[in-house]
Amino acid sequence: MADHQKIHPVAHDVEAPPAPTAPLVPRGASKSDQGDPAVVRQGHYPPFQRTIPVMHSKPPKRRSCCCKCLCWTISLLLLLVILIGATVGILFLVFRPKLPKFSVDKLEITQFNLNNSDDTLNATFDVTITATNPNKKIGIYYEGGSQISGWYQNTQLCEGALPKFYQGHKNTTVLDLALTGQTQNATGLINALSQQRQETGNIPLGLKVNQPVKIKLGSLKLFTVKFRVRCTLIVDDLAANNQITISSSSCKFRLRL
Repeated sequence: MADHQKIHPVAHDVEAPPAPTAPLVPRGASKSDQGDPAVVRQGHYPPFQRTIPVMHSKPPKRRSCCCKCLCWTISLLLLLVILIGATVGILFLVFRPKLPKFSVDKLEITQFNLNNSDDTLNATFDVTITATNPNKKIGIYYEGGSQISGWYQNTQLCEGALPKFYQGHKNTTVLDLALTGQTQNATGLINALSQQRQETGNIPLGLKVNQPVKIKLGSLKLFTVKFRVRCTLIVDDLAANNQITISSSSCKFRLRL
């Protein structure tokens, strides 16, 4: 008798499509546009993430404007300095400026008396000064408001002023000036002068000149500047109505804007 054939059920359906052994997209990896079917079927969706664009802050415009203004200001100042330097250099080459020269040629004392009643010294000096303009293309206008004074150490003895005049090119002008003054409490001054003459045989005097002038370059008249002259004299005496001998004289000249 033939053996009965036994049919055992097969757990695997031959006609069914083969089940995937592994997910198409591993967990944690990027998914397709359809999403994870398993997650969708279970009603879970991936968390919504909002992308915020990164904003880069710009530097404030005020600082940029300040930097530009500062750069422009510095550039303009440098340009101005260069232009002034070039102008001065050209003028120097064209006109060849030279400082004027001063010399004290003569000194006469017509009054130098001490008033014992009020201890006041009255002094009058007649000074002869020679002013020389050595420039060939520069003229000098001597303006009003000048001052010339005679000094012994730190004590002013007398003062006066230079006249207004124009000094042309390569010109020499001789000026006769009268200086007058009063000194209070002069007994100590007279004693110091007498002691100075006895010890050294001479008396040092100072002459100060402050003179406003205007320079003329060709036909152009410039702004006002000031001349400062400081002269040192060595004389033998300060007696009134006496021939005063100047043993040495030197003058220094300065220009002040």
